[in-house]
Amino acid sequence: MELIGYVSAILIGLVLGLIGGGGSILTVPVLVYLFHVHPSLGTGYSLFIVGITSLIGVVTKWNAKEVDVKTAVLFGIPSMLAVFLIRKWILPQIPDPLFTFGDFQLAKSRFMMLFFAILMLFAALKMLRPTNVNTKVAPINGHSISLAWQGLVVGLLTGFVGVGGGFLIVPALVMFSKLPMKLAIGTSLFIISVNSLIGFSGDVWSQGDKMNWSFLALISMLSIVGILIGGQLAKRLETKYLRKGFAWFVFVMSIFILTKELFIH
Repeated sequence: MELIGYVSAILIGLVLGLIGGGGSILTVPVLVYLFHVHPSLGTGYSLFIVGITSLIGVVTKWNAKEVDVKTAVLFGIPSMLAVFLIRKWILPQIPDPLFTFGDFQLAKSRFMMLFFAILMLFAALKMLRPTNVNTKVAPINGHSISLAWQGLVVGLLTGFVGVGGGFLIVPALVMFSKLPMKLAIGTSLFIISVNSLIGFSGDVWSQGDKMNWSFLALISMLSIVGILIGGQLAKRLETKYLRKGFAWFVFVMSIFILTKELFIH
């Protein structure tokens, strides 16, 4: 299973390079199911792996002028603050098990994975739904406030489940900010890299003594190889195929995690 996990680490970066998100959708299940890392520690590992991999990916996107810095700042600052708040102070205070009803117990780790999958399913369905083109441009102040609120909400959600958030950031940038898909991918990678690494710093404070740093470095290096390959492949694909492929990827992964957590023990 570990060999499959190492191959999957390359796939994590490949997906990030192709669609600007979804790497953490793979990272958490790979760490939890293939390497048997506890979900609370696995979500912290995921933040580092996805963060450092996305940071490498941003360099090529930046050179190709596929990063909207203004959008990244307006969306990213509230998002990164929310991620750090959740990882540093809120998540460690959540009880485990979450609640008990008779003989039934809902473990915090299972709840996190289920919540993660439901968010993914929602994002996928939104991306697959046909959209009406709206040529109206929002006033700059209203647009800025909207972006900040989107960033705050995404930060809260992604901080809780320990993901970079690309599976939510890319749909938000495409549907609400009207960015072209390739620009949304580059901007998403920029936001993900900052969000993830700041969120990970909260995990270092709370559970740094439990971390296997050599394992984390190995998985990260494999993922970086993947994002360099994915970035080159993305240049050859049309935007509409990237968008649809992203949505279907998220949908399939959400169904897999829901099935695994609800029916396979």
